[in-house]
Amino acid sequence: MEKRGKFDYILLETTGLADPGNLAPLFWVDDGLGSTIYLDGIVTLVDAKNIMRCLSEPTPSETQTDGTEHAHGPHLSTAHLQISHADVIVINKADLVSEAELDQVKARISSINALAKIHVTEHSKVPALEGVLLDLHAYDKVDADSIDFASKGHSHLDPAISTMTLTLPPLSPAQLEKLDTFLRNILWTRFFISHPEAEGVSVESAGSRPEIHRTKGRLVMQEGGVKLLQGVREVFEFIDAADVGASNDSSSPDRANGKIVFIGRNLVPAALQKSLEDAVLT
Repeated sequence: MEKRGKFDYILLETTGLADPGNLAPLFWVDDGLGSTIYLDGIVTLVDAKNIMRCLSEPTPSETQTDGTEHAHGPHLSTAHLQISHADVIVINKADLVSEAELDQVKARISSINALAKIHVTEHSKVPALEGVLLDLHAYDKVDADSIDFASKGHSHLDPAISTMTLTLPPLSPAQLEKLDTFLRNILWTRFFISHPEAEGVSVESAGSRPEIHRTKGRLVMQEGGVKLLQGVREVFEFIDAADVGASNDSSSPDRANGKIVFIGRNLVPAALQKSLEDAVLT
């Protein structure tokens, strides 16, 4: 880092037991600071042969716990965290498993993180570096197709972490400010979510406190234009979409409304949707 001048790329490789959610915000540089360094994306390497065991039966060293909430419910492993934060997931050692086993691995990963792009490799051979592992620009754009894919729903194969989608109609500037407040409450305060329609959820239940690892969204504005939402843990921001014409195609009813995708723990879709509507639309 003592080298003067501009870096072409900085690739940070963590240890096998690192939680990327603690590292990503450190590189989330505000545009106002004028830095040429920005967070490009998080890549998680998955061992196709052993990942199911790591997710279902983690060893004590692979298990994440803070002594309170994580002590209840399904085990939250480091593998869960690394998958949930990923923008790209490389499933390696595909040659060591059968096609059926590989399908199970992909389904389990998609149930945890339906937003990440998945590449299947043998002997760590990727088709290219640029656009696959490098130059991802995962935080200055939100792919409309990936949002639509995540919103179609996935079987909850993994009880620890899941992907869920919330919907919103076109928003006014005042409603966008209300959404900002809602996100600050749920990401910073992590308040309890409860309402009568959410079966099994109560204020007293530890499981009703959501823990969100990744946030992405495309928000349609009433005056025209699209706002993109990006977030890792407590850090999030709204940016203007550059591809408004393609992303807000009136011929696509699926994109007439806004969508927010959460990846995390203790997510109850009905409860979160109701709380979102109460906070933003009323």
